[in-house]
Amino acid sequence: MPYYPDENDRIARPVIAIGHDYPDSFELAEHWHRRSQFLYAATGVMAVSTPSGAWVAPPERAVWIPGGTPHSVRMVGAVQTRSVLIEPGECPGRGTECQVVGVSSLLRHLLGAAAEVPPEYDVSGRDGLAMRLLMAEIDSAPMIPLAVPFPSHAALAKRCHAFLERPRASATIDEWADALAMNRRSFTRLFRRETGMSFAEWRQQACLSAALPKLAAGEAVTSIAYDLGYDGPGNFSTMFKRVLGVPPSRYRMP
Repeated sequence: MPYYPDENDRIARPVIAIGHDYPDSFELAEHWHRRSQFLYAATGVMAVSTPSGAWVAPPERAVWIPGGTPHSVRMVGAVQTRSVLIEPGECPGRGTECQVVGVSSLLRHLLGAAAEVPPEYDVSGRDGLAMRLLMAEIDSAPMIPLAVPFPSHAALAKRCHAFLERPRASATIDEWADALAMNRRSFTRLFRRETGMSFAEWRQQACLSAALPKLAAGEAVTSIAYDLGYDGPGNFSTMFKRVLGVPPSRYRMP
């Protein structure tokens, strides 16, 4: 698996910001960075995958990727990234696991401004002050419950990966337990131990992970709801708003 050093990796600064433009459906193959990465899409949507899970970053969201984490990225729509590479230990509040993070108006503007800061900025000057504020905002930004963790149990992992390719909201514990030749109680224990979630929580997250790129691509909410196995757009929209705080139309691109 390749290590992707950016051209500024040896520059002695606690944080370096860079920006890139990617076309629709562009994919970055699995790689890793020495520094932790705060990856934000100023436009479009990003789907980030690691061996341990999947994360989708719609507008006003970013993905925190700890240093050394293998990851691949798929772009949905034309994507303008604002990537912040941070030395280990500089943002301890973000932790050592990938997560989706809320991006406030202040943080969004700081990300845009930081991409214009030269890599060898004056740490004691205005640029250094802006970068310190950027790190403080990243460190304290709220985590958003958008994660689809993958189990290490081989048979369960295979089924989880297949389900994520085509989620179905009506899938039941009994169906999965039968497919794995387990009783219901053993399955529910295994699933929570392996993923840290109940089956219902994980199924919901998988449906959201599939829905967000479809919304970004301009698909109709009704079509997405039925594709995911919901009885109708009302049930899907209720779930979506309960988890993300806004209706799915908020994320639908024209």
